[in-house]
This record gives sequence, structure tokens and C-alpha cells, in this order.
Amino acid sequence: MRKHKSDRTLGALTIVLLAIGLIVIYMVGPMRVNVLNTTYGTEYNENYFIVRQLINVVLSLVVFVAAFKLPYPIIKKAGKWVMFGGLVLCALLAVLAAVGSGLARCELGACRWFNFAGLSLQPAEILKIGLVLYLAGLMSERKKEGKLDSWSDFWIPFIVICGLSLFFVVILQKDLGTGVSLMAIMLAMLFMSGVKMRYFVITVAIVLVGGVVAIVSSPHRMSRLLTFQSDESSDTYHIDIAMIAIGTGGLLGVGPGNSVQATGYLPESINDSVFAVIGETFGFMGLLLIVGCFTVLLTRLLKTANYLQDDEQSLMVVGIFAWATAHVVINIAAMTGLLPLTGITLPLLSYGGTSMLFMTGALGLALQLSCYTSREPRVETGERRVSRRTETRL
Repeated sequence: MRKHKSDRTLGALTIVLLAIGLIVIYMVGPMRVNVLNTTYGTEYNENYFIVRQLINVVLSLVVFVAAFKLPYPIIKKAGKWVMFGGLVLCALLAVLAAVGSGLARCELGACRWFNFAGLSLQPAEILKIGLVLYLAGLMSERKKEGKLDSWSDFWIPFIVICGLSLFFVVILQKDLGTGVSLMAIMLAMLFMSGVKMRYFVITVAIVLVGGVVAIVSSPHRMSRLLTFQSDESSDTYHIDIAMIAIGTGGLLGVGPGNSVQATGYLPESINDSVFAVIGETFGFMGLLLIVGCFTVLLTRLLKTANYLQDDEQSLMVVGIFAWATAHVVINIAAMTGLLPLTGITLPLLSYGGTSMLFMTGALGLALQLSCYTSREPRVETGERRVSRRTETRL
């Protein structure tokens, strides 16, 4: 397939969302600093978060451009090494946490970050992109060989890699939110790979059972689930305040710098709760803009995957789509009281470095692959998809 112009809408929306996130952190950052300084006795400058977020955005744009420009064959070959590196780093983090090393950063009983010279790295984010690259290569190769049903050639590697990833993240790091995004990547790519429907259904059933076990075996997760939307429990405080913030915003919001909930009432105002802060500040119209941007972004990813004729490239974009969708849907649903809190960030908007870097890198890769779409959608045959041909142009 000859290279052509990339999907400019996909690239523009990525930049727009990064810019909106920077504006929100600029407004809320000083309030967050005041809360931390008052509560914990820290001495952060009022520009602490906006400066760090500006650095994160600049680095993310560099990664975005690098992923767009880096030759695809290099990315393709790096897939298994990125996956292996992510697993090794997760194992190393678990060991460092067990021996009490200062290189492992732990909060609220969960050790999810490396901490070195004031910088942090969350290895679970490496697992996400590694899983996308590795599974796309594995699935496309086995599909060409006609071995997607082979236990030894496909299912054992698939189960081992996915099982280890979920073990490190959900069990050792106690991060069910990230585990859900990993499961979304696995299942979406598996569904689109062409495996027989009965095998896919069995896999989904096993994942659901594993999810139930992970929730039941954790008192904290059970507490969140049982008290979800209960007016008699303090465990719903976060969701209650988030919904108050959104409700207070009304149609047009209270205006920049006038947020009340971000002054200390709303937990994680610059991280998981950024959607609620936007609702309070810019109102329903602001939230409509955010949801609209994400909807178009995800639609463009899905369309790119559908118009890529190469199986591996298409599966990569499907994995990126599932990754981004899981974050967007779960975060917004939690902030609006539709799902229990899981501590998952809103892509490109929440404060943070590692998640933003890897998400923009993934979107940069999707943007590169959008240069190789055809004029017609993929034609598939199999149990689930009927062969078809249209004249629709991208």
C-alpha cells in the first residue's frame, strides 16, 4: 500500500486535548498546591503542577512525532522486546517493593511506580503498548499460518503473556483499573483477530470469572462495589462531590478560577477527577466539547483500523482504540456515578507523565498507520464477519 497523507483529524484532536488538559491544570494547579501545602506541610510553588505538566506535554508531543516518523518496520520488530521489557520491569518493581527499596514508590498500600531522582515511571503503561505490539504480531502471523486454533502455537503464548500481565498489575500492583484496560486490549484484539466465536466466548467467560475473583478477594474493592451509590456510606464521597461539581457547573459553568470543589473538597482534582472539574468550570457545554472530541478521536481510530488491509497494522490500531476507549468510558462513567471508582485517568487531560507519554506514543503510531489505509474497508470472511465491498472512501 502506497503511503499517503495521514488522518489530520486524528492528529489535530490529540493536540487539542493536550492543550485543553494544560489549561485545566493551569487553573486548578494552584488550588491543588494550596491543599497539599496546608494538609501535608509541603512547600510547593503555586506553579509547581503547571510547570511539570507543561514539561509532560512537550515530551509527549516529542514522543507523538517520533512515533509518527519512526519507520514502521522498526516498531514492528520492537514489539516483543517492549513486551518483555514491561514484564521484567513489573517483576523488578515487585521485588524492590518487597525489600522496601526507595526505588519503589508506594501509596495507600499499592506499589505501582519506580521513583528515581524525583522522576517516576509506571511500568504498567509499558505493558499496554507492549501488549498491543506483541499481540498484533502474534495474531497476524498465526492467522497467515492458519494456526489461530493451535493450542501450542497461539493459545499458550497468548495465555502466558496476558496472564503474567494481569498478575503483575491486578494482583501485585493492586491496580484493577489498569487491569481492566489491559483486558479491553486483549479481548478487542482477540475478537478482531479472527478466532472462532466459541473460543472468544470462553476467553471472555474466563476473564469475567477472574475479575470477580479479583474483586471478591479484595476487601477494598468489595467495599467500593457494595457501597456503590449508597447514600449511607462515606465510601461514595468522591463520586458524590464529583457529581456536585458537575451539577454546580450548570450549562456554562462557574468560569475559570472559580471552582469550589477543586479547592480541597474533590479528591484527585488534577488526576482522576479532571472531568468533574471541567464540568464545574465550563458546564455542560464544556463536557459536551470533551465528550465530542473523544468520540471523534475514537471513531477515527476505529475507521483507520477498518481501512487498513494489513492484519498486523489493523490489529495494532484496534488495540490502541480499546486502550483509549477503556480509559475514557471508565473515567467518565465513574465521575458521573455510573460505575464505581477505579482510579483510571482521562487520556491526555489528567495530570501525569507516564500515562500521557505512552498514550500519545500510541496515537502517534496510529497516525502513522493512517497513512496506509485503502479506499475501501477490509473484506473479511469467517464465522463473525460477512464478506462485503463498498465504494465508501476514507
